[in-house]
Amino acid sequence: METLLLGREAVDQNTPMGELVGAVEDAFAAYERGDARMPAKSYIDLPEYNGDFRSMPAYMDAGEWDAAGIKWVNVHPDNPQEFDLPSVLGTMIYSDPRNAFPLAIMDGTELTMKRTGAAAAVATDHLAVEEANSLGLVGAGVQAYTQVEAISTIRPIEEVVICDLDEERVADFIDAFENEFAVRAGSVAEAASCEVLSTVTPSTEPIVTREDLGAGTHVNAMGADAADKQELNPGILEAATLVIDDYEQTTHSGESSLAWEEGLIGEGDIYAGVGEIVVGKREGRTDENEITVFDSTGLAIQDVAAAHVVYEYARDRDNGTAFDLVGTGSR
Repeated sequence: METLLLGREAVDQNTPMGELVGAVEDAFAAYERGDARMPAKSYIDLPEYNGDFRSMPAYMDAGEWDAAGIKWVNVHPDNPQEFDLPSVLGTMIYSDPRNAFPLAIMDGTELTMKRTGAAAAVATDHLAVEEANSLGLVGAGVQAYTQVEAISTIRPIEEVVICDLDEERVADFIDAFENEFAVRAGSVAEAASCEVLSTVTPSTEPIVTREDLGAGTHVNAMGADAADKQELNPGILEAATLVIDDYEQTTHSGESSLAWEEGLIGEGDIYAGVGEIVVGKREGRTDENEITVFDSTGLAIQDVAAAHVVYEYARDRDNGTAFDLVGTGSR
């Protein structure tokens, strides 16, 4: 047996977004049913390098298929300026759970962007108004691109409003999507007044206020994946129907964690886990005018689901570099 090596371009080419959204939804369902095993994300802090490493292992049984894997990922904010590297780098090892054979080693950075977009799409599908056609984005970095790509597969998006302090990033984003949508630069308030809003920044201070949001806006809070990060004013969380991906991660390192620590919200303010809504234990949107928030911290089961899609597509299309990692001899 051989292992597939899949770089960034191969991951991109082998990730059909519509299928990925379905696989991530299956992952949330498996987690809710108890058919996933996912130890807590572990951190190695490196203050001397202004960064950290994170390990994210998981196994999931989605019914028609099961899969296992681990992602080794970092956040080093100084990388772009000091090393001409992305702030976030990741490597995914995707394994056969029957025998632990490493089926693929793939770029985890592209994988993370894709599955993060897919997670937002799953939440948007259940929580946004049915015919939502406007999408606001706060943050024009790489994550913004897959938010558009994924959310537009489940809602008839026509208008996109992009907000970022970096005008060059905004211009690049507009260039990328101007032939697909009515896309324009706007303020935070203009982006937040859209029917769907995704926040994808590394901010440690609130950017969006309750007054910025339109009636019935659904918010995907995607940027806060560490305890010191925050994109939404706590008043939004107090007023909104709050949906989370995982209780432990959300209350310790998600968008809600600071409001939780300060006693502004508690368990009674969490409406549901997204998996509960996916499997039908709780309803999704029930009122066209309610503000809904999906607090996403990013789960290893999403990476495993995404890796499954990538591997299956790459294997079926012979689209990857096969090599003998383990060796074929007896042991």
